[in-house]
Amino acid sequence: MNFKNVIAALSGGAIEMLEGFDREAALDAGMSQTTANNWKLVHEAYYGPTTSPSKQRQAREKARAEGVSLDKLVHIEKKLKQIKNNRTRNKLRLTMLSVRGTYTALLALVRKILPSADKAPEKKMTISASRYGRRRVMFWADERDVADLEHALLQRVDPDLPLAEQLLEHFLALIRSGGGVPHAVPRPQLLIPLPEWVRIIRGEGDDVVLGLTDGTTITGAEFLTAHTANPDNELEAVVFHPTEGAVNQYRLGRFANAKQRDMSRATQPICTSPDCRRGADQCEIHHIEAWKNGGETNVNNLAPLCRYHNRVNDDDAHLARRGHVEMRGGAPVWVSPRGFARANKLHPFGGMRSLFNHDPAKVVVHAN
Repeated sequence: MNFKNVIAALSGGAIEMLEGFDREAALDAGMSQTTANNWKLVHEAYYGPTTSPSKQRQAREKARAEGVSLDKLVHIEKKLKQIKNNRTRNKLRLTMLSVRGTYTALLALVRKILPSADKAPEKKMTISASRYGRRRVMFWADERDVADLEHALLQRVDPDLPLAEQLLEHFLALIRSGGGVPHAVPRPQLLIPLPEWVRIIRGEGDDVVLGLTDGTTITGAEFLTAHTANPDNELEAVVFHPTEGAVNQYRLGRFANAKQRDMSRATQPICTSPDCRRGADQCEIHHIEAWKNGGETNVNNLAPLCRYHNRVNDDDAHLARRGHVEMRGGAPVWVSPRGFARANKLHPFGGMRSLFNHDPAKVVVHAN
């Protein structure tokens, strides 16, 4: 397929391209969840169950005749989600599908005919995954509270220096002062091959990157300074078998004990679900084989899952509609309803991966 064919598929042929859309197949093929969800939204609007089949057919024909691009279709449906009245939504869809020209032209029309789309943002805070050792924090709050914060941060600003960097510096100083947010002190766990550890002890660990169970990273040199240079700090290690993973324990109760939780987090230092950034320290410890089904509270049956993914996980794999977690080769991995395994590689510092370069998604599972 050349580029002209790609353009044709994403514009004039976009509506036909989505006729047989399968979200799980798209995810299994490596598509991002955002793209898969956007395409699913369009597919449901033009091919899903509806109380107005004639209007749905008219919209498909309009999209086909006008050669509406896939990006335009996605934008239209995302904006129409806020319209509750089905008749109004169908009418607006046809109006938007009639817009010719660029994507920018569509944006202009949407802003004109959907003035209610500009509503007050929901009060919330979001935190991104790590990137080059940094994270992005965004929040919406009452304007009076933000104005007070801005006033405090602007004190003692040097007008000859960049403002944004000073605001961040003052913000961090503000949250740390007066008994505010303490610096995290993650318990050190040795999860690296012996040759790398020897380099760290020799003071040569500047380029050795270690993963922590809060989803962050530090270099070997930082680890040595923060945890081993202080004689009051104890060094802990989790023993890993090259194929079986962390050393096992026994079924003592419904909930994992502290040692089992530590070992589970060492095996998988962030949520097991693909693309989730939640560090294992903020996760719940999930029974891979459900406790109700006789699953043991043993390390080889435990995996960290954030609160959301722990609740949408399918405990019974044969009934799976949202996917489930399996232990493969001593490490947990998410498996789609179609049987495709996907590891969470946002923070690739789990014990089995760090020690043995083990990828549970590549473990071959033989049918019984």
